[in-house]
Amino acid sequence: MSDLLYSEIETDLRAGVRELLDDKAPWNDVLAGTERDEPLDAALWQSLTDMGVTALPVPEDRGGAGATWRETAVVAEEIGRAVAPVPFLTGAVLGVAALLAAGDRELLESGRTAVLAVPFTTNPHAASAPTARAGNGTLTGAVTSVADGSAADVLLVPAADGLYAVEAADAARAPVVSLDMTRRLCDVTFDGAPARRIAEGDAALRTALLTGAAILASEQLGLAERCLETTVAYVKTRYQFGRPVGSYQALKHRLADLWTSVTQARAVARHAASCAATGDPDLPVAVAVAQAHCSAVAVKAAEECVQMHGGIGFTWEHPAHLYLKRAKSAALALGAPDRHRAALATLVDLPPAP
Repeated sequence: MSDLLYSEIETDLRAGVRELLDDKAPWNDVLAGTERDEPLDAALWQSLTDMGVTALPVPEDRGGAGATWRETAVVAEEIGRAVAPVPFLTGAVLGVAALLAAGDRELLESGRTAVLAVPFTTNPHAASAPTARAGNGTLTGAVTSVADGSAADVLLVPAADGLYAVEAADAARAPVVSLDMTRRLCDVTFDGAPARRIAEGDAALRTALLTGAAILASEQLGLAERCLETTVAYVKTRYQFGRPVGSYQALKHRLADLWTSVTQARAVARHAASCAATGDPDLPVAVAVAQAHCSAVAVKAAEECVQMHGGIGFTWEHPAHLYLKRAKSAALALGAPDRHRAALATLVDLPPAP
């Protein structure tokens, strides 16, 4: 069984990251950033890099912290809590996981942001066929809806015979309309771009996608917790008919149900992160369970946050919509919940419905 409790090191790490995000990424700054063409907070990303949390699972002899995916998951919780506009999931999780699986020492030691160039909805249990073609040391083709592709220094591109590294400057990147304005998507086109193969086959890609889905559950957990906290705080102070709205039994029941769901989400998210950290062969099952549950909980928590804040919750000036959009987007990322439920049924040999 996985140890679901947070260690002292993880607790201290959380405190440090939260303090940094509270200082450099308050919600009003995040909201203001969505008005820009490029919402990525480069200064915040650099601060996280300087703190060492963008390379936690990378061995110390390769320029990392020598920690595990469990510690990375704690940081992801705080990123979700702040809806921080940084390429943490894409660069510090998916990209790093792909490089670790490929064993590419050069890129790991470079400290550059490597983003996995796959559609953000790619299902880790059944990834679609690559759309880029390799030949004579170059790549040709296109990949649609790449998350944080505009923030990448290097793109890690799947092809039929393996995983390739391409300088982002050698690819054409066109932004597309994104539901989550704090994590933009772009279409990437390669027209004979110089490429270097860093891994054969699809093993590195599959490992990266499974690891990313595991850590995404922790980001969704952090988001859901923040929505629950802010909603409880609001209904305690918002008065209607001479009493706090939180004193009404119907709202108490809804918040109690949400608290239970968030607590369950913490258990499955922590288990998935632990499986990723230890290389547990049950990782695909843990990921399927975590994503099937945490996606729905994050969306529900964000919806309740909007609704229980009443009229103000529907305004642009309130941050509730940032959480709802991140939750909705994350629910489709790396496989929608129904895809994970279908995968889970296959993984545990459930018989088909009559």
